[in-house]
Amino acid sequence: MALDRYVEVEVESASRLIVRSEGEGAGLSDDPSHLAARVAIDVAGTDRLAITVRSQIPIARGLGSSAALAVAAAAAAGAKDPLAVAAHMDGHPDNAAASMVGGLVAAARVKGGIQAVRLALDVSLAFVVIVPDLTLSTAKARQALPNEVSRESAAFNLSRMALLIAGLADSRVLISEATEDRLHQDYRSPLFPAAPKLLASLSAGGALAVCWSGAGPSLLGICKGTESHRVQQAAESAMADAGIPGQVLVLRADLHGLILNPEGAWDEASEVSAAGPAVGRSEVYDFNAGR
Repeated sequence: MALDRYVEVEVESASRLIVRSEGEGAGLSDDPSHLAARVAIDVAGTDRLAITVRSQIPIARGLGSSAALAVAAAAAAGAKDPLAVAAHMDGHPDNAAASMVGGLVAAARVKGGIQAVRLALDVSLAFVVIVPDLTLSTAKARQALPNEVSRESAAFNLSRMALLIAGLADSRVLISEATEDRLHQDYRSPLFPAAPKLLASLSAGGALAVCWSGAGPSLLGICKGTESHRVQQAAESAMADAGIPGQVLVLRADLHGLILNPEGAWDEASEVSAAGPAVGRSEVYDFNAGR
């Protein structure tokens, strides 16, 4: 799912590598280790670049910041297939596909390439996101998961995923059970003990369904747009009561994905190695085409 928080990347020729960052993540790694620099250098085949990153997406919060940045950096550096490059860097195409295409997207690696399908989405929905002042690396979040899951748990999550896809397409059939989970949320809760109570506050405030956002620690409440302010207030009150610093965002789906601005730089919408662009071809299908 792509939401309306953005990262903008500009890449220009220069006599040496220059990395500048503004907004979220500013100054954390303005050097060759910056993800935008690594992607742009791989795509361009040179490090004589001036790279500027302006980001609205909180880092290491389960909001797909790395995939969004990789898509934007690959495009700004001239990649013919930014999705393939970003998916290669991120290790999977899920977040990169949403950032590239916009909206609600299903994506998978198929026969060496990436298949991305844009699904139906009820645009009346809003997404209230609790973003605590707590970072959680994807690697650490993955370490909390078991190596194996039962057949029953896998079947349980698949059935809920089907309910969720239906509910996101038509909010009238979105129910709280659609985001029930047996694969990761309970295992990761010790990494953010306040999560269960904060999720409950989103539900109490009027969210139709609630869950962790990605690997966390951000938490997501899906609601009707008309109820978003009430859900936001309930979440802010719960965070204050629990003494959890952070912010509560009210976001909408971004339906545009990657955008080229008139000056030639690329903007990129959110919610991820070889020394060169990933090999493979991306194909994108729109479920809503012709409707």
